[in-house]
Amino acid sequence: MPDLLKKYRAMRDFGDTPEPSGGKPKNTKLPIFVIQQHHASHMHYDFRLEMEGVLKSWAIPKGPSYDPAAKRLAMMTEDHPYDYASFEGVIPAGNYGAGNVIIWDQGTWEFIEPGPDPVKALASGKLTFRMYGKKMFGEWALVKIGGRQKSDKGNEWLLLKHRDGYANEDVDVTAVAPRSVVSNRLVDEVSSENIWESNRKASSRRAPTLAARLEAEEKAKKRTTPAKKRATSTTKRASTTKRASAKKPATSAKKRPAATKAAQSPAAPSRAASARSRSSRAAAKPSARPTPRRRPR
Repeated sequence: MPDLLKKYRAMRDFGDTPEPSGGKPKNTKLPIFVIQQHHASHMHYDFRLEMEGVLKSWAIPKGPSYDPAAKRLAMMTEDHPYDYASFEGVIPAGNYGAGNVIIWDQGTWEFIEPGPDPVKALASGKLTFRMYGKKMFGEWALVKIGGRQKSDKGNEWLLLKHRDGYANEDVDVTAVAPRSVVSNRLVDEVSSENIWESNRKASSRRAPTLAARLEAEEKAKKRTTPAKKRATSTTKRASTTKRASAKKPATSAKKRPAATKAAQSPAAPSRAASARSRSSRAAAKPSARPTPRRRPR
């Protein structure tokens, strides 16, 4: 069997790049596919189908489209090793394809036509298949258009969406779902700290689903609600104590002047004492009428 990865290996220095040099494919019921968003000199999407133990690869400048009328150019590139399907990280500067890479989608694919052999169908220039991914579903086709003219390089293909229940003319899937299905990162969020190592197992972390995010938010609310209630109760008690303390001195201040006034004023005389006082004053006061003198007889 010919070495399908000979060209791939010749283009890379595996002592410098974290990309895999090649590995044995896993035994799965259906072959895998992967779409990696690659921010190299130009942003594009690398579309890869498992076939003959390697990943047949195309670079799609605008990415896939669910619009059946959209004919997305797909430039066929060198075959990649099977374990490249788990590569997400940074290709260092100075290496072929230097830039950030995320796994935009992954899953399995099923050959439909023409004929029973996908390898022969690919060689004939047309491959119809069905994808089962997290973002990519339904029937698709790869049609070769290069080589028809002398000026063609021979590697030009088109990725087409068949009209089925998944076709959609209004939604740009690359815009509404831009994040990695593995790390939930955007392609420009991948840093040099996330350089992939070929001998390291792929991360088991997966992008959270909408249901998982909502559940996490609900749990967070439940955890913070008791704390908020305790803080509110403490604030209310502090406010009540403060108001009570403020009112108490004011009441004492009002009462103190009254008590002081009462203490400073003389006690009110009793009725008997008042009567005696009037009698004394009356007795001491001389009569206003003069006493007549007696005439001598």
